[in-house]
Amino acid sequence: MHELSRTDARRIAVRAQLLDNDRPAGLLDVVRRLTLLQSDSTAAVAPSADLVAWSRLGSSYRPDELSEAIQDRTLVELRGMIRPSEDVALYSANMAEWPGSGEVPGWRDAQAEWVDANAAFRADILDRLDDQGPVTSRDIPDTSSVPWKSSGWNNNRNVVMMLEFLVLRGEVAAAGRRGRDRLWDLAHRIYPDNPPVPAADAVRIRNERRLRALGLARAVSTECPIEPNDVGDVGEPAVIDGVRGEWRVDPVLVGQPFRGRAALLSPIDRLVYDRRRMVELFEFDYQLEMYKPAANRRWGYWALPILYGDRLVGKVDATADHKAGVLSVDAIHQDLPFTKTMTSAVHREITELARWLDLELAWPS
Repeated sequence: MHELSRTDARRIAVRAQLLDNDRPAGLLDVVRRLTLLQSDSTAAVAPSADLVAWSRLGSSYRPDELSEAIQDRTLVELRGMIRPSEDVALYSANMAEWPGSGEVPGWRDAQAEWVDANAAFRADILDRLDDQGPVTSRDIPDTSSVPWKSSGWNNNRNVVMMLEFLVLRGEVAAAGRRGRDRLWDLAHRIYPDNPPVPAADAVRIRNERRLRALGLARAVSTECPIEPNDVGDVGEPAVIDGVRGEWRVDPVLVGQPFRGRAALLSPIDRLVYDRRRMVELFEFDYQLEMYKPAANRRWGYWALPILYGDRLVGKVDATADHKAGVLSVDAIHQDLPFTKTMTSAVHREITELARWLDLELAWPS
Protein backbone atom coordinates (compact mmCIF):
# COMPACT_ATOMS: atom_id res chain seq x y z
CA MET A 1 0.00 0.00 0.00
CA HIS A 2 1.51 3.31 -1.13
CA GLU A 3 0.88 6.20 1.28
CA LEU A 4 0.82 9.44 -0.69
CA SER A 5 0.35 13.07 0.21
CA ARG A 6 -1.87 15.19 -2.02
CA THR A 7 1.30 16.77 -3.40
CA ASP A 8 2.68 13.32 -4.26
CA ALA A 9 -0.60 12.39 -5.96
CA ARG A 10 -0.79 15.61 -7.98
CA ARG A 11 2.78 15.23 -9.19
CA ILE A 12 2.16 11.66 -10.26
CA ALA A 13 -0.94 12.80 -12.19
CA VAL A 14 0.84 15.74 -13.85
CA ARG A 15 3.87 13.64 -14.81
CA ALA A 16 1.68 10.84 -16.20
CA GLN A 17 -0.16 13.37 -18.36
CA LEU A 18 3.14 14.67 -19.82
CA LEU A 19 2.64 18.11 -18.29
CA ASP A 20 5.85 18.31 -16.28
CA ASN A 21 9.00 19.98 -17.56
CA ASP A 22 10.10 17.01 -19.69
CA ARG A 23 8.42 17.43 -23.08
CA PRO A 24 7.47 14.33 -25.10
CA ALA A 25 9.15 13.61 -28.43
CA GLY A 26 6.26 14.25 -30.83
CA LEU A 27 2.56 13.84 -31.58
CA LEU A 28 2.57 10.06 -31.90
CA ASP A 29 4.45 9.77 -28.61
CA VAL A 30 1.81 11.98 -26.96
CA VAL A 31 -1.14 9.94 -28.25
CA ARG A 32 0.44 6.59 -27.44
CA ARG A 33 1.31 7.63 -23.89
CA LEU A 34 -2.02 9.37 -23.20
CA THR A 35 -3.86 6.58 -25.12
CA LEU A 36 -6.21 9.10 -26.73
CA LEU A 37 -7.00 12.64 -27.79
CA GLN A 38 -10.66 13.57 -27.50
CA SER A 39 -12.04 14.92 -30.75
CA ASP A 40 -14.26 17.95 -30.17
CA SER A 41 -15.14 20.57 -32.75
CA THR A 42 -15.54 23.46 -30.28
CA ALA A 43 -12.89 25.95 -31.30
CA ALA A 44 -13.41 29.02 -29.12
CA VAL A 45 -9.63 28.97 -28.74
CA ALA A 46 -8.57 25.86 -30.68
CA PRO A 47 -10.03 22.35 -31.15
CA SER A 48 -9.45 20.38 -27.97
CA ALA A 49 -7.27 17.69 -29.56
CA ASP A 50 -4.93 20.36 -30.94
CA LEU A 51 -4.89 22.25 -27.65
CA VAL A 52 -3.99 19.08 -25.72
CA ALA A 53 -1.14 18.36 -28.14
CA TRP A 54 0.10 21.97 -27.94
CA SER A 55 0.00 21.89 -24.11
CA ARG A 56 2.42 18.95 -24.22
CA LEU A 57 4.60 19.73 -27.24
CA GLY A 58 4.59 23.53 -27.38
CA SER A 59 4.54 25.55 -30.57
CA SER A 60 6.62 23.02 -32.50
CA TYR A 61 3.31 21.15 -32.90
CA ARG A 62 1.40 21.85 -36.13
CA PRO A 63 -2.35 21.06 -36.27
CA ASP A 64 -1.78 19.65 -39.76
CA GLU A 65 0.19 16.85 -38.09
CA LEU A 66 -2.99 15.46 -36.57
CA SER A 67 -5.01 15.48 -39.79
CA GLU A 68 -2.04 13.97 -41.66
CA ALA A 69 -1.70 11.17 -39.09
CA ILE A 70 -5.42 10.39 -39.44
CA GLN A 71 -5.18 10.52 -43.21
CA ASP A 72 -2.27 8.07 -43.33
CA ARG A 73 -4.00 5.84 -40.70
CA THR A 74 -1.24 6.17 -38.11
CA LEU A 75 -4.03 7.45 -35.86
CA VAL A 76 -7.71 6.57 -36.12
CA GLU A 77 -10.85 8.07 -34.62
CA LEU A 78 -12.99 5.60 -32.71
CA ARG A 79 -16.18 6.94 -31.14
CA GLY A 80 -14.85 10.47 -30.92
CA MET A 81 -11.48 9.45 -29.46
CA ILE A 82 -8.34 9.67 -31.59
CA ARG A 83 -6.18 6.63 -30.83
CA PRO A 84 -3.12 4.87 -32.23
CA SER A 85 -4.33 2.63 -35.06
CA GLU A 86 -2.86 -0.47 -33.42
CA ASP A 87 -5.20 0.05 -30.44
CA VAL A 88 -8.24 -0.89 -32.54
CA ALA A 89 -7.30 -4.53 -31.80
CA LEU A 90 -8.18 -3.83 -28.14
CA TYR A 91 -11.78 -3.07 -29.14
CA SER A 92 -12.34 -5.54 -32.01
CA ALA A 93 -13.59 -8.39 -29.80
CA ASN A 94 -16.25 -6.10 -28.30
CA MET A 95 -17.27 -4.98 -31.78
CA ALA A 96 -17.62 -8.58 -32.96
CA GLU A 97 -19.99 -9.49 -30.11
CA TRP A 98 -22.00 -6.24 -29.96
CA PRO A 99 -24.34 -5.58 -28.16
CA GLY A 100 -22.44 -7.85 -25.78
CA SER A 101 -22.20 -11.40 -24.51
CA GLY A 102 -24.15 -12.86 -21.62
CA GLU A 103 -26.63 -10.61 -19.86
CA VAL A 104 -26.56 -7.11 -21.36
CA PRO A 105 -28.45 -3.98 -20.27
CA GLY A 106 -31.90 -3.56 -21.73
CA TRP A 107 -30.98 -0.33 -23.49
CA ARG A 108 -28.29 -2.13 -25.47
CA ASP A 109 -30.73 -4.84 -26.50
CA ALA A 110 -33.10 -2.08 -27.65
CA GLN A 111 -30.35 -0.60 -29.80
CA ALA A 112 -29.62 -3.97 -31.41
CA GLU A 113 -33.33 -4.58 -32.00
CA TRP A 114 -33.60 -1.19 -33.74
CA VAL A 115 -30.66 -2.05 -36.02
CA ASP A 116 -32.26 -5.44 -36.82
CA ALA A 117 -35.61 -3.77 -37.57
CA ASN A 118 -33.81 -1.51 -40.06
CA ALA A 119 -31.79 -4.22 -41.82
CA ALA A 120 -32.49 -2.74 -45.27
CA PHE A 121 -31.45 0.73 -44.07
CA ARG A 122 -28.19 -0.70 -42.69
CA ALA A 123 -27.53 -2.44 -46.01
CA ASP A 124 -28.21 0.80 -47.92
CA ILE A 125 -25.62 2.65 -45.85
CA LEU A 126 -22.99 -0.05 -46.26
CA ASP A 127 -23.61 -0.20 -50.03
CA ARG A 128 -23.33 3.58 -50.34
CA LEU A 129 -20.07 3.64 -48.41
CA ASP A 130 -18.74 0.79 -50.53
CA ASP A 131 -19.54 2.73 -53.73
CA GLN A 132 -18.90 6.34 -52.67
CA GLY A 133 -17.09 6.44 -49.34
CA PRO A 134 -15.84 8.34 -47.55
CA VAL A 135 -18.94 10.55 -47.23
CA THR A 136 -20.55 12.71 -44.58
CA SER A 137 -23.79 11.80 -42.84
CA ARG A 138 -25.45 14.55 -44.90
CA ASP A 139 -24.66 12.55 -48.05
CA ILE A 140 -26.54 9.47 -46.80
CA PRO A 141 -30.31 9.34 -47.41
CA ASP A 142 -32.58 8.20 -44.59
CA THR A 143 -34.26 4.97 -45.77
CA SER A 144 -35.15 3.75 -42.30
CA SER A 145 -38.44 1.95 -41.80
CA VAL A 146 -38.50 2.38 -38.02
CA PRO A 147 -37.45 5.83 -36.76
CA TRP A 148 -35.18 6.23 -33.73
CA LYS A 149 -37.24 7.44 -30.78
CA SER A 150 -35.62 9.58 -28.12
CA SER A 151 -36.64 12.29 -25.68
CA GLY A 152 -33.39 14.10 -26.51
CA TRP A 153 -31.91 15.77 -29.56
CA ASN A 154 -31.23 12.42 -31.31
CA ASN A 155 -34.94 11.83 -31.87
CA ASN A 156 -35.49 10.76 -35.51
CA ARG A 157 -31.79 11.36 -36.36
CA ASN A 158 -31.79 7.98 -38.00
CA VAL A 159 -28.68 8.24 -40.18
CA VAL A 160 -26.52 9.50 -37.33
CA MET A 161 -27.76 6.82 -34.93
CA MET A 162 -27.32 3.99 -37.44
CA LEU A 163 -23.76 5.14 -38.17
CA GLU A 164 -23.01 5.15 -34.44
CA PHE A 165 -24.26 1.58 -34.04
CA LEU A 166 -22.37 0.42 -37.15
CA VAL A 167 -19.20 1.82 -35.54
CA LEU A 168 -19.97 -0.24 -32.43
CA ARG A 169 -20.43 -3.28 -34.68
CA GLY A 170 -17.06 -2.65 -36.35
CA GLU A 171 -18.61 -2.16 -39.80
CA VAL A 172 -18.14 1.59 -40.23
CA ALA A 173 -15.35 3.95 -39.14
CA ALA A 174 -14.61 7.66 -39.09
CA ALA A 175 -12.32 8.56 -42.01
CA GLY A 176 -11.37 12.14 -41.18
CA ARG A 177 -13.26 15.38 -41.66
CA ARG A 178 -14.51 17.66 -44.38
CA GLY A 179 -14.55 21.02 -42.66
CA ARG A 180 -16.40 20.36 -39.40
CA ASP A 181 -18.30 17.34 -40.79
CA ARG A 182 -17.01 13.87 -39.99
CA LEU A 183 -16.42 11.54 -42.95
CA TRP A 184 -17.50 7.89 -42.82
CA ASP A 185 -16.24 4.81 -44.66
CA LEU A 186 -16.20 1.04 -44.36
CA ALA A 187 -14.16 0.02 -41.33
CA HIS A 188 -11.95 -2.44 -43.22
CA ARG A 189 -10.63 0.49 -45.28
CA ILE A 190 -9.67 2.44 -42.15
CA TYR A 191 -8.63 0.01 -39.43
CA PRO A 192 -5.45 -2.08 -39.65
CA ASP A 193 -5.91 -5.78 -40.29
CA ASN A 194 -4.61 -6.90 -36.90
CA PRO A 195 -5.99 -9.92 -35.02
CA PRO A 196 -8.33 -8.90 -32.19
CA VAL A 197 -7.11 -9.19 -28.63
CA PRO A 198 -9.44 -11.49 -26.63
CA ALA A 199 -11.99 -9.41 -24.72
CA ALA A 200 -10.80 -10.19 -21.18
CA ASP A 201 -7.16 -9.52 -22.08
CA ALA A 202 -8.15 -6.33 -23.88
CA VAL A 203 -9.93 -4.95 -20.80
CA ARG A 204 -6.84 -5.57 -18.67
CA ILE A 205 -4.51 -3.97 -21.23
CA ARG A 206 -6.78 -0.93 -21.60
CA ASN A 207 -6.88 -0.54 -17.81
CA GLU A 208 -3.09 -0.79 -17.59
CA ARG A 209 -2.59 1.80 -20.29
CA ARG A 210 -5.22 4.11 -18.79
CA LEU A 211 -3.52 3.91 -15.40
CA ARG A 212 -0.16 4.74 -16.96
CA ALA A 213 -1.76 7.76 -18.65
CA LEU A 214 -3.53 8.98 -15.51
CA GLY A 215 -0.89 8.00 -12.96
CA LEU A 216 -3.49 7.15 -10.35
CA ALA A 217 -7.22 6.50 -10.46
CA ARG A 218 -10.08 4.83 -8.63
CA ALA A 219 -10.47 1.08 -9.04
CA VAL A 220 -14.21 1.62 -9.55
CA SER A 221 -15.96 4.86 -10.43
CA THR A 222 -19.27 6.02 -11.86
CA GLU A 223 -19.85 4.83 -15.41
CA CYS A 224 -18.45 7.18 -18.03
CA PRO A 225 -19.48 6.79 -21.67
CA ILE A 226 -16.82 5.61 -24.15
CA GLU A 227 -13.70 6.04 -21.97
CA PRO A 228 -13.90 4.99 -18.29
CA ASN A 229 -12.27 6.93 -15.46
CA ASP A 230 -11.51 3.81 -13.40
CA VAL A 231 -8.89 1.11 -13.86
CA GLY A 232 -9.99 -2.05 -12.03
CA ASP A 233 -7.31 -3.90 -10.08
CA VAL A 234 -4.25 -3.03 -12.18
CA GLY A 235 -1.30 -1.18 -10.67
CA GLU A 236 -0.84 -1.14 -6.90
CA PRO A 237 -3.10 0.11 -4.07
CA ALA A 238 -2.58 3.57 -2.61
CA VAL A 239 -4.12 5.91 -0.09
CA ILE A 240 -3.90 9.69 -0.32
CA ASP A 241 -3.70 11.80 2.83
CA GLY A 242 -6.91 13.79 3.22
CA VAL A 243 -8.78 11.88 0.48
CA ARG A 244 -11.20 9.08 1.28
CA GLY A 245 -10.99 5.61 -0.19
CA GLU A 246 -8.40 3.47 -1.92
CA TRP A 247 -6.74 4.31 -5.20
CA ARG A 248 -4.66 2.43 -7.75
CA VAL A 249 -1.30 3.90 -8.72
CA ASP A 250 1.27 3.13 -11.40
CA PRO A 251 4.25 2.17 -9.20
CA VAL A 252 6.72 3.27 -11.89
CA LEU A 253 5.66 6.87 -11.28
CA VAL A 254 5.95 6.82 -7.48
CA GLY A 255 8.91 8.69 -5.99
CA GLN A 256 10.24 10.11 -9.24
CA PRO A 257 11.76 13.61 -9.18
CA PHE A 258 9.42 16.35 -10.33
CA ARG A 259 10.01 19.58 -12.21
CA GLY A 260 6.85 21.44 -13.09
CA ARG A 261 5.99 24.25 -15.48
CA ALA A 262 3.09 26.46 -16.50
CA ALA A 263 0.53 25.11 -18.97
CA LEU A 264 -2.85 26.16 -20.35
CA LEU A 265 -5.24 23.22 -20.61
CA SER A 266 -8.27 22.35 -22.68
CA PRO A 267 -11.44 22.24 -20.54
CA ILE A 268 -11.69 18.53 -21.47
CA ASP A 269 -8.01 17.76 -20.92
CA ARG A 270 -7.67 14.39 -19.16
CA LEU A 271 -5.97 16.04 -16.18
CA VAL A 272 -9.31 17.73 -15.37
CA TYR A 273 -11.83 15.60 -17.29
CA ASP A 274 -12.79 13.53 -14.24
CA ARG A 275 -14.13 16.42 -12.19
CA ARG A 276 -14.42 14.38 -8.98
CA ARG A 277 -10.74 13.36 -9.19
CA MET A 278 -9.83 16.96 -10.05
CA VAL A 279 -11.50 18.22 -6.86
CA GLU A 280 -10.06 15.44 -4.68
CA LEU A 281 -6.46 15.84 -5.85
CA PHE A 282 -6.22 19.49 -6.91
CA GLU A 283 -9.01 21.09 -4.82
CA PHE A 284 -9.89 23.06 -7.96
CA ASP A 285 -13.29 24.60 -8.67
CA TYR A 286 -14.16 24.33 -12.35
CA GLN A 287 -17.10 23.73 -14.68
CA LEU A 288 -17.37 24.00 -18.43
CA GLU A 289 -19.75 26.92 -18.87
CA MET A 290 -20.39 26.96 -22.63
CA TYR A 291 -23.93 25.67 -22.07
CA LYS A 292 -24.77 28.32 -19.49
CA PRO A 293 -26.33 31.70 -20.33
CA ALA A 294 -23.58 34.29 -20.59
CA ALA A 295 -24.88 36.18 -17.55
CA ASN A 296 -24.49 33.06 -15.39
CA ARG A 297 -20.87 32.31 -16.28
CA ARG A 298 -18.18 32.85 -13.66
CA TRP A 299 -15.11 32.11 -15.79
CA GLY A 300 -16.12 32.19 -19.45
CA TYR A 301 -17.47 30.19 -22.38
CA TRP A 302 -14.38 27.96 -22.85
CA ALA A 303 -12.12 28.98 -19.96
CA LEU A 304 -8.72 27.28 -19.98
CA PRO A 305 -7.55 25.83 -16.64
CA ILE A 306 -4.07 27.06 -15.69
CA LEU A 307 -1.56 24.52 -14.40
CA TYR A 308 1.46 25.81 -12.52
CA GLY A 309 3.79 23.13 -11.22
CA ASP A 310 1.54 20.61 -9.48
CA ARG A 311 -1.35 23.03 -8.80
CA LEU A 312 -4.30 24.22 -10.82
CA VAL A 313 -4.16 27.91 -10.03
CA GLY A 314 -6.75 29.67 -12.20
CA LYS A 315 -8.49 30.03 -15.54
CA VAL A 316 -7.92 32.05 -18.70
CA ASP A 317 -11.05 33.34 -20.44
CA ALA A 318 -9.94 33.83 -24.05
CA THR A 319 -11.47 33.77 -27.53
CA ALA A 320 -9.74 33.30 -30.88
CA ASP A 321 -11.19 35.43 -33.68
CA HIS A 322 -9.41 34.21 -36.79
CA LYS A 323 -11.26 36.59 -39.12
CA ALA A 324 -10.07 39.57 -37.09
CA GLY A 325 -6.69 37.93 -36.46
CA VAL A 326 -6.94 38.41 -32.68
CA LEU A 327 -6.73 36.26 -29.56
CA SER A 328 -8.74 38.25 -27.02
CA VAL A 329 -7.96 37.59 -23.36
CA ASP A 330 -11.10 38.71 -21.52
CA ALA A 331 -9.96 37.74 -18.01
CA ILE A 332 -7.38 35.82 -16.02
CA HIS A 333 -9.06 34.34 -12.95
CA GLN A 334 -6.73 33.58 -10.03
CA ASP A 335 -7.79 30.78 -7.71
CA LEU A 336 -4.52 31.20 -5.82
CA PRO A 337 -2.74 34.57 -5.55
CA PHE A 338 -0.16 34.77 -8.34
CA THR A 339 3.41 35.63 -7.46
CA LYS A 340 5.42 37.70 -9.93
CA THR A 341 7.07 34.51 -11.16
CA MET A 342 3.70 32.81 -11.69
CA THR A 343 2.29 35.87 -13.46
CA SER A 344 5.27 36.01 -15.79
CA ALA A 345 5.04 32.28 -16.58
CA VAL A 346 1.30 32.43 -17.28
CA HIS A 347 1.68 35.49 -19.49
CA ARG A 348 4.42 33.71 -21.43
CA GLU A 349 2.09 30.77 -22.07
CA ILE A 350 -0.71 33.07 -23.26
CA THR A 351 1.72 34.92 -25.54
CA GLU A 352 2.99 31.59 -26.89
CA LEU A 353 -0.60 30.44 -27.49
CA ALA A 354 -1.29 33.54 -29.58
CA ARG A 355 1.93 32.98 -31.53
CA TRP A 356 1.03 29.34 -32.17
CA LEU A 357 -2.42 30.40 -33.40
CA ASP A 358 -0.78 33.15 -35.52
CA LEU A 359 -3.01 35.76 -33.88
CA GLU A 360 -2.37 39.18 -32.36
CA LEU A 361 -2.84 39.22 -28.61
CA ALA A 362 -5.36 41.59 -27.01
CA TRP A 363 -5.07 41.77 -23.22
CA PRO A 364 -7.96 42.80 -20.97
CA SER A 365 -8.24 46.57 -20.59
